Amino acid sequence: MNSLTPFPGPGHSPDVVAFHRTELNVILSLYGRMVAAGEWRDYGISSLRDVAVFSVFRRTAEHPLYRIEKRPKLRNRQGEYAVIGMDGQILKRGHELRTVLRVLERKLIRPVSD
Repeated sequence: MNSLTPFPGPGHSPDVVAFHRTELNVILSLYGRMVAAGEWRDYGISSLRDVAVFSVFRRTAEHPLYRIEKRPKLRNRQGEYAVIGMDGQILKRGHELRTVLRVLERKLIRPVSD
């Protein structure tokens, strides 16, 4: 009845992976362009123990079209950033966020019809 849950102090923070402000600026810049093009409509951000995920949706109540993941444990291997498609296939993985997101920017380039 008198059990106390310790409150974490300033030196004790849970280990959670999150996107940095500069990373979010790059992602949200692409997101804004895709919304303006009518491709994307909603997004969600998850910060978990091993991974931070930015999910992109065409409509609110469906599975994400793409997931942009940050996994710091893979920093020295394949790269900590990845773009994953709706079917779970890894579309691009790398060390630089901007180069990984280029796979999505190609979807903005369309032929102009007369």
